[in-house]
Amino acid sequence: MNPDLNKNGHKRKVSVALCDNNSKNFITMMASFVLKCQYYFFKPIYCRNRGKHKSKTPEVLKFCSYVLFEVKYRVKKIILASASPRRKEILEVTGLDFSICVSGYEEDLGLSLKPRALARHLARKKAEAVAHKYKNTIIISADTFIVFNKILLGKPHTDQEALRMLNMLNGKAHSVITGFTVMDTGSSEIISRSVETIVYFKKLDKETINAYVRSKEPLDKAGAYAIQGLGAVLIEKIEGDYFNVVGLPLSALAESLKKFGISIL
Repeated sequence: MNPDLNKNGHKRKVSVALCDNNSKNFITMMASFVLKCQYYFFKPIYCRNRGKHKSKTPEVLKFCSYVLFEVKYRVKKIILASASPRRKEILEVTGLDFSICVSGYEEDLGLSLKPRALARHLARKKAEAVAHKYKNTIIISADTFIVFNKILLGKPHTDQEALRMLNMLNGKAHSVITGFTVMDTGSSEIISRSVETIVYFKKLDKETINAYVRSKEPLDKAGAYAIQGLGAVLIEKIEGDYFNVVGLPLSALAESLKKFGISIL
């Protein structure tokens, strides 16, 4: 019996091409267990057939080998195209098995696009920058920036830039916009979305702002603060997705991944 065919002679279907990480691990574990224990379970079969059917292998072992092949070569890899440790931590919460590949794409906040369209554009460019390196792979990328009075704020690289941004946001509300892209390099299917969260800063005195800048946390954080760190002390409240402010809107991402056959829950 050919392990690729069912009893009616039709090609056997094993739906593991895009199973979630837990299902993949369970299938692999069970099939590997049977294969590793074949000596103990099927030794009598080997003894009876020795000398008569040397090439004969129990059909269950053939099928387990087939399943392992399918899991290994058909389950798509997931790549996070980001150097951000915050995005890595958020994606790790899902339990998905993924690797990191930094895109190296340089964001240009000066493009003549509306903020949410710009966020989607930058995220897509980051995904495209690494897509050519991988076949049959899911790429996840994102870009986050601040919008205050129609001014776009990225990441400060000096204490002076951080101080300027924090004084601008002090005591006022602003938008945090994250655009993200999910790309399937096998089918070329792409989903790009953007999520907006409103953040309200407390009215801070000069000493508090200067102390926060001295902590060095504002550097390389969009808007010069980290809501998941000391920056939480500066914030009065938010309206919207907390993870979006950190850098990756988990709820919206989970919805998009379902369209690629990947379920987090």
